[in-house]
Amino acid sequence: MSFNETELSGYLELFWQFSWPQWIMFSLVINIVLYLFSIGIYLFIDKTCRKSKLQKQDHPVTKADFYLSLLTVFCNSLVMLIGVFLWKNGWIEVENILSPVIIVLEVMALLLLMDLLMYFFHYAAHLPFVYKLLHGKHHEHISTNYLSLFVLHPFETIGFGIMMLILLMGYDFSVVSISIYLLINLIWGTIGHLNREFFPASFDKFFVGTTRFHNQHHLEETKNFGFYTSIWDRLFRTYK
Repeated sequence: MSFNETELSGYLELFWQFSWPQWIMFSLVINIVLYLFSIGIYLFIDKTCRKSKLQKQDHPVTKADFYLSLLTVFCNSLVMLIGVFLWKNGWIEVENILSPVIIVLEVMALLLLMDLLMYFFHYAAHLPFVYKLLHGKHHEHISTNYLSLFVLHPFETIGFGIMMLILLMGYDFSVVSISIYLLINLIWGTIGHLNREFFPASFDKFFVGTTRFHNQHHLEETKNFGFYTSIWDRLFRTYK
């Protein structure tokens, strides 16, 4: 084991010794930081990107959406605590591997597998009775703003988290791979809800779930259910 892996193992041991009050505080703080980080990325790109808007106006920021976004942060914290509980009880095991090849392969696996699971989860959220109860609130944002990513029903937020936890229960991923994936997920979700295209037009040819790809879903709800890629939409003929 290299020194770096030994050091990482020491950090994991430190987290293992956290009390539940410490975990609750850590979970809330880290998710609030990520929430602010997402908003910061959105505003920075929106102010510096020279491309024209995908839709004429951003969705207005409302007090109700702000409160709902904070509830999403709380739900994300809850999911993290559930993950800690599963880790503490041996249902989830994480590795301290730092091999670049393994990390790249694991991150790619997480992106593709979660993209597939989210495709079906998202498609199910558009079934009429589910849409009315849960997902319709998110689609009030026909255009988007910096809170749109977090305007979700609590069951949607927790459902996404549970899918992730089930995946982690099935394979012992490196803690580094998991961390990188979660950061990519946040950044990708933020970029996907911009009102300006972030990616070059050529990226469509590489099956990337671009900003325009997800924006089209907000305009036409029966298309483009994928998140990171357009692979599953092309395969199941829901791509536009």
